Amino acid sequence: MAREPIVHGGQPEDADEQRRRDAALRPKRLREVIGQKAVVQRLEIVLNACKKLKEPLSHILFDGPPGLGKTTFATVLPNELGTGIQMTSGPALTNPKDLLPFLTNAEEGSIIFIDEIHRMPRAVEEFIYPAMEDFRIDIILGEGINARTISMKLKRFTLIGATTRSGMLSGPMRDRFKMHEHLEFYSEAELSQLMNINARKLQTPLAEDAAVELARRSRGTPRIANARLWWARNFATSEADGNITLDVARAALSMAEVDVVGLDKQDRRYLETLIGVFSGGPTGIEALAATMNLPADTLSDEIEPFLLREQFIIRSPRGRLATARAYEHLGRKKPCDDVRGTLFDMSE
Repeated sequence: MAREPIVHGGQPEDADEQRRRDAALRPKRLREVIGQKAVVQRLEIVLNACKKLKEPLSHILFDGPPGLGKTTFATVLPNELGTGIQMTSGPALTNPKDLLPFLTNAEEGSIIFIDEIHRMPRAVEEFIYPAMEDFRIDIILGEGINARTISMKLKRFTLIGATTRSGMLSGPMRDRFKMHEHLEFYSEAELSQLMNINARKLQTPLAEDAAVELARRSRGTPRIANARLWWARNFATSEADGNITLDVARAALSMAEVDVVGLDKQDRRYLETLIGVFSGGPTGIEALAATMNLPADTLSDEIEPFLLREQFIIRSPRGRLATARAYEHLGRKKPCDDVRGTLFDMSE
């Protein structure tokens, strides 16, 4: 099932539009990356060591929720090394032969980036093991008794994997990455700084308090922050004088149906479904997904991380549960409060 487009501004956007926007605002060098300070420091050390030792960068696995900068790090590193990068994704590699062009075309020290690497089939995963360890691949020619294996030597390359579900990678695959970096959500101060930098790139005047307001409603995620900024820029150009003031930012976010804590229409629909249809849970992710007519991985990868972080929902062994904060945010009374009130009435 194809993923439903997620609403970040006023309208759903396709993947191509999102990629174009992200590329326009993406940092080019490691020093330009905002946030993830500990990760940046470790990468700087590894880069310096590689340059001094004249060795390729070790294989790196980035994991974390969508939109936190996994692809950004992958595109920044080749700029630091002065090398090339080839990009693909796990779902695109259906057979080992799909990986061959990337491996055979890799230059010395270049980077191969595999997004959603956890969705790579096991056969492809096992095929890449010797390439990662010994920089060689084994190709079988012919069939039956006439089959023979040819070992092909590869140039030394760096594999960078990105995943939102590192637990779905097999142990042997995870162990072949020398570095495993987990990306965290961003603070409001970091997102506000990012807003100011990207507003200058877009040549759009952005008031400081407007940057803070946009950051506060961006769910700790740079990708969403950039989308909020693009929408505010379009709104300011169409409905105001092009300057994003606090009032303009609030009006733009209100039209985009983004509330004061950063929940958008899809987030609130999730909570409304959990509370209104399933009485607050517990309920399974598949039941929620079927009721909302969305893929389960869209809910678990793109909607739930922020709801969990902000304590709107809880994941329990029995399923998802709405918290007291979720009821309060939607202006609903918890069922237990109704029951307690009924018991009090009966005691009178």
